[in-house]
Amino acid sequence: MRLKTFSAPTTAEAMDLVRRDLGEDAIIVSTQPGGDGQSARVTAAMEDLDPIDAALPWREDIEEPAADATAEVRQALAFHGTPALLSDRLTAAAGAFAESGALMALAGAFDTEFDFAPVSDATALRRLILVGPPGAGKTISTAKLAARAAAVITSDTRRAGGVEQLGAFTRLLGVELIEADGPAGLADAIGSVENGANVFIDTAGANPFSDTEMETLAALIQSADAEPVLVLAAGGDAQEGADMVSAFAELGANRLLATRLDVARRFGGLLAAADAPRLAFSDVSVTPHIADGLSPINPVSLARLIMPHAEEPAATVQLNEAAL
Repeated sequence: MRLKTFSAPTTAEAMDLVRRDLGEDAIIVSTQPGGDGQSARVTAAMEDLDPIDAALPWREDIEEPAADATAEVRQALAFHGTPALLSDRLTAAAGAFAESGALMALAGAFDTEFDFAPVSDATALRRLILVGPPGAGKTISTAKLAARAAAVITSDTRRAGGVEQLGAFTRLLGVELIEADGPAGLADAIGSVENGANVFIDTAGANPFSDTEMETLAALIQSADAEPVLVLAAGGDAQEGADMVSAFAELGANRLLATRLDVARRFGGLLAAADAPRLAFSDVSVTPHIADGLSPINPVSLARLIMPHAEEPAATVQLNEAAL
């Protein structure tokens, strides 16, 4: 399900925008006055196939759900180890959507408090360099992106088996893999690729608390003239993740690609990581299989990740003339 907010001078005009963008089957989640008090803000949802739902197993209920939507949201965030201040903010934001049920209330809160910018939804992919701590899943994520690349470059040339692992995948896809040693080698490698072509760059894991390693990574990013996308594994400690993400954000990372969702149970660390320097959620990896690719994440699929057993709202308003 996709969640999107439309603003217009009047509610009727906002509803017309919903119809044109999402179609007649869109579900109206909420209608509110605009921030200026003179316009209308309509949040609508569109049901579609969610690959995250399909790939992740349903988890057992932890406890009986709370009595009302906002309490259920707070309960779910607490289970996932979400830091108290962030939980308070999300629960308060969810209150504006409480009439739509706990799941959509949380989705509305995520839409309000977080940004979403999937790599896989981009109409024209920019040159991307995947960065992150050791073991985050950068090489696998690069391989999953490789099908849309003219070339893949790896600067992870010193780790045993790093080049061979990525090379096995790019050969199957018929994509060129270029090895680059250091900033100068990376600049030369990029120069050998046709200008304007999609290029994805894998890097060695960098310790975010090592000045030396981060300076080396910063030099690579500068020489590549590429957007750094942070790759982070799910299931980590919330404060630790926030500290790590802040270090990579200082190098220019503004999108978070989350991996290993299939082997994690609590996702408060990911919420805290994205919130610390205000990184946009990008895509997620829900299986280790390269063929499954990456899945874009949006407010509704993130809410389903946090509340997998929450029911869809029983009473929703279908977009039709009566809704106007």
